[in-house]
Amino acid sequence: MEHEVFVPVPAERLREVLDDPARVARVVPGLQQDAGAEPVAGRLKIRVGSHSVTYRGAVRVSRRDDDAYGVEGEAEESRGSGSVKLSLRIALRAAEDGCTVVYDGTASADGRIKELPADAVESAVTRLLNRFAEHLAAAATGADDEAPTPPPSAPSGQGTDAEAEEKAPADPGLTEEPPAAPERPSVFGADVPPSSLGPEDEEDEEDIAEAAHARRTMIGRSAEEVDHAPPRGRYAPVPAPQTMTPPAPLRWAAPAAALAVASAIVAVRALRRRR
Repeated sequence: MEHEVFVPVPAERLREVLDDPARVARVVPGLQQDAGAEPVAGRLKIRVGSHSVTYRGAVRVSRRDDDAYGVEGEAEESRGSGSVKLSLRIALRAAEDGCTVVYDGTASADGRIKELPADAVESAVTRLLNRFAEHLAAAATGADDEAPTPPPSAPSGQGTDAEAEEKAPADPGLTEEPPAAPERPSVFGADVPPSSLGPEDEEDEEDIAEAAHARRTMIGRSAEEVDHAPPRGRYAPVPAPQTMTPPAPLRWAAPAAALAVASAIVAVRALRRRR
């Protein structure tokens, strides 16, 4: 792994920061320090493409005889069995109007990070090194003194890693959170426009009131009741005219009477013939 980043800050100013472990911990992008642990120890969340992996470990920075700095680190996944080891050399090369931060080293990892695409992992590491150089330059110029320092997180005995990961703020250069959705206006706060009904429409107000009452009575009722509920007001169906049907005894009285009259006439004629 080799990478170079130019910063508009003299090398001597950068060495002042690298010689102080506490200031180095503040320039590591997204690092959440553990209370009571080493200065450069805690949790670091890295975003690789659409995935994010959180590691927990420690890094040691030491100055060498050639004025370069050696970085040795080990970390494990907070939600998995993967781990990563880092051996890095940081050299400061003088340049015009600043210096060049030269990274050279090796890293080995297993777990979730090994299953991700190699180009996405390389892009995430490059972004991390660029952000580290930018924060290092800001700390050397005193710009980081104005920004509030995030409070150290609780030790491992006072909370789980999952709770700490949810509460830990992410570095803007490492994670890409979706923008917040705009708040939708509420219809309950809208002004009601004035009525457009004129004097000639007053006769329809009673029908409108009946229809509104019918709708209100349907609220809270089942769908079956609403489907079979008869409409009211002007929408009510007109009942069909009913035909009057005589009762059963009266219906047979007329034929019986006619039969009795006919029988009497036949009997009278028979008696007359005998005489």
